[in-house]
Amino acid sequence: MTITDATIQKLSIQLDGTTQVIPIVGSPIAQVKSPAGMTESLQSNGCNAIVVPTHVLPENCAEYFAMARKMPNIGGFLITVPHKISAVEACDEVSERSKLLGAVNCIRRREDSSFYGDMFDGAAYVEALRQNGCALEGKKVLQVGAGGAGIAIAHALLESGVAELKLFELDKARLDSLKSRLSQWADRITTAEEADPTGMDVVINATPCGMRESDPIPVKVENLTADMFVGDVITKPLVTPLLETARSLGCGTQTGADMFRAVQHLMTEFLLEKGAV
Repeated sequence: MTITDATIQKLSIQLDGTTQVIPIVGSPIAQVKSPAGMTESLQSNGCNAIVVPTHVLPENCAEYFAMARKMPNIGGFLITVPHKISAVEACDEVSERSKLLGAVNCIRRREDSSFYGDMFDGAAYVEALRQNGCALEGKKVLQVGAGGAGIAIAHALLESGVAELKLFELDKARLDSLKSRLSQWADRITTAEEADPTGMDVVINATPCGMRESDPIPVKVENLTADMFVGDVITKPLVTPLLETARSLGCGTQTGADMFRAVQHLMTEFLLEKGAV
């Protein structure tokens, strides 16, 4: 198949020598849904930019961002697993929220070519929960995972007024880092020896567990009950085995795609701010 200018016009994508490139950086990368949606979002807002999936191994991350600085038509980055924490080092400046969380999921190149980062996962996840009918104030939440997305979601949940945030994380260093960064809410943070939802109102998987068919379900689903709300951050598959089980029990659920729609709006606004693409 030959890709012609007419084909591109039919797809309603502006793609020419002045197009800004926005890589989405991750490892793995095949699961991401951002390229098409973010490209459409940026171009529908009058921005000649295209989002391109970029597979960067963790050991090559610093070298990749150093090289990207030398490419003026790279207007910013979207950051996904597992680079949300390490990508902070690629930024010249980050938002106050990212300073607190130690993670970014979006970076824009400013007019002076410096890189400015922010983190929208938490705000987007909580917004999507509310849109799906999940009230958070005064609720007890079990969250599995304290990585880049996990710490952002934990922060947003605590700011939203949950009564208790119980954390399950196998990586002690990650867990300790989250608790240290969110110490102002220490009286509402507890830890769990296993991912047991017993007694919880809301259950959230903030890990990549569930992307592959061979992955175990990250929560003890035998202890889920119909009055619980269950959310996942994974976008592919759309309905993970965790969510399939929760739905079969009658639980309210939220997919990773629900979060993606909310985060897409926030990242588009960020990239379009003065000095961005």
